[in-house]
Formats: sequence, C-alpha cells, structure tokens
Amino acid sequence: MSISKSESPTAEASPRTEHSTALRAGSVGVMGILFFVLSAQAPLTGIVGASPLAAALGNGPGAPGAYLVVGIVIVIFAVGFVAMSRKIQANGAFYAYVTAAFGRRIGAGAAWLALLAYSTVQAAMYGLYGAAFSGVLGTAGIVVPWWLLAMITMAGVQVLGSLNIELGARVLAVLVGLEVAILLMFGFTVLLRGGGPEGLSLAASFSPAAIGAGAPGVAIMFAVASMFGFESTAIYSAEAKDAHRTVARATYLSVGVIAVFFSFISWMLVSYYGPSHVIDAAGAALESGDSTSFVLTPMVELFGPWAGTVTGMLLVTSLLAGIIAFHNGINRYLHSLALRGSMPRGVARTNRHKAPSVAARIQTVVAFLLVAPFAVLSLDPVLTLFSWFSGLAVAALLVLYMLCSLAVVAYFRREKVPGQLWQTVVAPVLATVLLGWVLSLVISNFTALIGGSAETAVGLLLTVPIVFAAGVLVEVAVERRAARAEVSA
Repeated sequence: MSISKSESPTAEASPRTEHSTALRAGSVGVMGILFFVLSAQAPLTGIVGASPLAAALGNGPGAPGAYLVVGIVIVIFAVGFVAMSRKIQANGAFYAYVTAAFGRRIGAGAAWLALLAYSTVQAAMYGLYGAAFSGVLGTAGIVVPWWLLAMITMAGVQVLGSLNIELGARVLAVLVGLEVAILLMFGFTVLLRGGGPEGLSLAASFSPAAIGAGAPGVAIMFAVASMFGFESTAIYSAEAKDAHRTVARATYLSVGVIAVFFSFISWMLVSYYGPSHVIDAAGAALESGDSTSFVLTPMVELFGPWAGTVTGMLLVTSLLAGIIAFHNGINRYLHSLALRGSMPRGVARTNRHKAPSVAARIQTVVAFLLVAPFAVLSLDPVLTLFSWFSGLAVAALLVLYMLCSLAVVAYFRREKVPGQLWQTVVAPVLATVLLGWVLSLVISNFTALIGGSAETAVGLLLTVPIVFAAGVLVEVAVERRAARAEVSA
C-alpha cells in the first residue's frame, strides 16, 4: 500500500492552525540534503575512529579499497531505493517502502528497527562526543565529566531540532565543511609530496590481492559503519525542492562522495606511513590507549602542533554534526509514524518553524534514557556506550537495507511497471545477496566490533529481532483497536 496524500507528512494544513502537522515544503535542495548526509557520516569521526582499527585488525594497506567495495554495494542498493523514492514520498523512507510492499505490520517492524538503529547510533555518538570533548578541555586544564557535556549538548540539540530545517542545514554545512577541509588539506599535502617513505602505490591499497589480504571482513565492516546514513536523502523528500530529482541526485552523489572521500583519505594515511609500516603504526596507536594519534600525529608532523589541536576540536564538532543529523532524522520518523496512526496524533504536531517539535522532545528523552545508565554506572563511554551501540546500529541497519531491497522487488512486481528490470528486479536482488554477505561478516565479527564479551554480543544482536517483533505486535494492537472502534460506531 502506498502512502496517500492524506497520510503523507506533506498533507496540507492551514498556517493558522493551532497545532499544525505540516513540514516546510521546498526548503531543501541537493546540497542541503548532501550536508545532512555527510554530517550523519561524521567524516572526521569515521576517519579518526575507524582507520586505525581497519588497518590494524583488518586488511592493513588494503583498507582504502574496502571503502570502494562497500561503495559499489551501496550504489547497487541505491538503484532500487531511488526507484521507490520516485513512487513513494514519506519522511520514514524505510518503513514507507516496506509498508508499500508487505503491508502495515511488516512496515511497522521496519520502522521500529530504523528507530532502534538511529537512536542507538546517536547515543553511541554522545558517548564518544563526551569523551572527546572532555579530553579537549582536559588539555586546557579544565576537568568536566563526559556525561555532563553530553547532557548539556542534548539540551542544545533539542533547541536546534525545534528550529526550521534551513537553519539546521546552515549549522551542519559549517561544521562538516571545516572537518572535510582539514582532512583534504592533509590528503592533498601527502599526495603532492609523493606519499611517505615508500611513495604512492595504487596496487598496495586497491588491487584485489590487497583488499583480500588479512581479515578483509573487518575493514569492510568499518567501511559500512562509516557510510550509514545516506538513506536520509529520502527522509527529507517531503521538504525537498523537486523531490523526484533532488532525492535521486542527492542519493547517488552522497554515496559517491562518501566512498571516494573515505577511500582517498585512508589511502593517504597508508601512503604517509608506508604500506609495509601502516599495520604496525595503527597497532601502536591502539596499544597506546589513544587511537586518535594514528591520524593526529601525521597532522602535527606535517603542519605543526596547531593542527593537532584544531583537529581534536573538529572531532568534537564532527560528532556534534552527526548527533544533530540523527536527531533530525529520528524526529521525522516519529512525525511520519504519528501521521499514519502508529503513534498518538499529537506526536505529529509541528511548531511555527514547521519543525516536528513534539517528536524532538520525545527523541531527546529517549537519548537521555539510553545514555544515563552508562553515566550512573560509571562505565567507559567509548569502550561500552560507543562500541556497543555502534555495533547494534550496524546490524539493525543492514537488516533494514535487505528488507528495503526485497520490498522493491515485491512492490514493482505487483505494480507491473514495464521497462525497469534493472531498477526493480536485478539490482535489488543483487543488493540483497551482497548485503546478506556483509551482514554475515558483521555477525561473525560482532564481538570484535563492539569490543565486548560473547554474551554481550548475543544479547545486543537479539535486540534486532525483538524490536522488529515488537513493532509488528504494536501495529496489530493498533489495527484491532481501530476495528473495535468501527464496530462500536
């Protein structure tokens, strides 16, 4: 079942209505959506956090090639994703597509999985953000606990979430632009200098032998984690200018930019250290307890101490940008669920800025409830909060991607759309197979990914089917209540 106009988040409402549910249409273009996607990736966070792990535990100098492999998989997935976005416009892209193919119950399960993934990854980022911010302040002799910084930031993000989307895009553009600039400055400096002691070598990082060396699944896993969030292009379809073209262009552009950017910067890191030395350098950074030194040390050696300080500060803003992006995405999922009747109608209310203000408040409360236990129990924000919830988000989103690919095939087969075999059958089926392969890698390496025990890994992985089933059961209850109301009437 497709989303009708009356159910869509773009349903018309009078600007003088006391409690409006309409979002501001036509407020975001291709570049605005691209900035939201890039901020969800948190480019500096992805490079600083993932590159030493991918190099030391994965395929060493072949890690840059893993980003291109994952980029190809996501592009294939995006073919069907974009085809569905042209037929169905809704803020909750995943659940809307799955609902159109398999009905409201399975769609509700997908929606709950999306909320689980986005909420946990945002909570994970709060943990790393608090730790990074506390570290930056510590270098200036200011001691502030990570959890206090995280809670203060939650309040600030709540304010931004209640403002209009154009303001949010401007804030994200500045933050993302700064972190991308310093990474590109590093990358092009190494490139123009001809690399490090061993020069530049494409074969050492991009040949099939290099990509398949060591434990390539670990590197591919981190590459997938770094790219999650591109699907937010469709989440903003109700607010996009010329949504059919804007969403398609923003989707392919975001996947291409992310894959090439991460691959290039990680290749320059490999070149800086040298293919034969990068594994040892990454391992030494991990053993030191400060994995950020894998990236910050080259910055300092190339540009001076100021570069290390600035990069550390930008790491904090990188995480902040990602937190804001996920906050906005979760708000719109809640808004769309309320419009379809799966949540109280009041959750769909928007304020005078046409932002989903009630959903924003709910999302902030959920973030607090996810983060607070780690603070109360004095758990390490990186080794527990960040690693556990990041791993859970990766698993949940991969399941969603597979559901979405299957939904494309089912929906277009029923609609009998002629002349689109590649978009509606071949690419989605191929994407399902490839995503299943990636998911198997994630599951087999899950304990290493989250940095915890096997029992913790199993417990977190079981959350995915449990949450999916809960979403289905809640939808069943909603339908039965509606049926009883009709009989009573």
